[in-house]
Amino acid sequence: MRLFRLLISCVFLAGLMVGPAQAQHQHSDTAYTQIKPALPTQSGDRIEVVEIFWYGCSHCFSFEPHIKAWLETRPEDVVFRQVPGVLNSRWAVHARGFFAAEKMDALEQFHTPLFNALHVKRRNIFTRDSLVDFAADLGLDKKEFARHYDSNETEVKMKQAFLMARDSKITGVPSLIVNGRYLISASSAGSFEVMLETLDDLILEERRR
Repeated sequence: MRLFRLLISCVFLAGLMVGPAQAQHQHSDTAYTQIKPALPTQSGDRIEVVEIFWYGCSHCFSFEPHIKAWLETRPEDVVFRQVPGVLNSRWAVHARGFFAAEKMDALEQFHTPLFNALHVKRRNIFTRDSLVDFAADLGLDKKEFARHYDSNETEVKMKQAFLMARDSKITGVPSLIVNGRYLISASSAGSFEVMLETLDDLILEERRR
């Protein structure tokens, strides 16, 4: 009887040891793709997570509260940054606006209001001039915003964003790039919840490398 109880205890303890490790790898292999060769990162020894998005994308707008909630519990060894998609000229207008606002240290003032203007208020902000006017409506200096919008520095960032999208083989947004090695898209994951669960799993895998 004592031997039976001992065996049961060992099985129970083994379950406790194995269970959490298994729970960390519940994502489907179809929820992400491996990027080969891996992309360079800007985070040093920390794990980098990049979100590729477009302001005009309704799915990206819907993903915003999910990624913001995830960021509230982001691990300290993870660096998160957003990079606007530049898959076509229509997207490029908003991408230049993002980089202009970033240069002015005004992303907090610009980012969510532009999403809301496009998807809640249904404003038609898809040209350079309409975006510059919108930035002015937000209280940003119109001439400074336009100058950064057209600057060589912004042009360099546009090319970098294009190369990231091309080399990671992004076909749609929102997408997440984990440490330059993995691509998670909304279409491959099937839901925002699975995107973030897969993100957490891949961060754990990168931490073990």
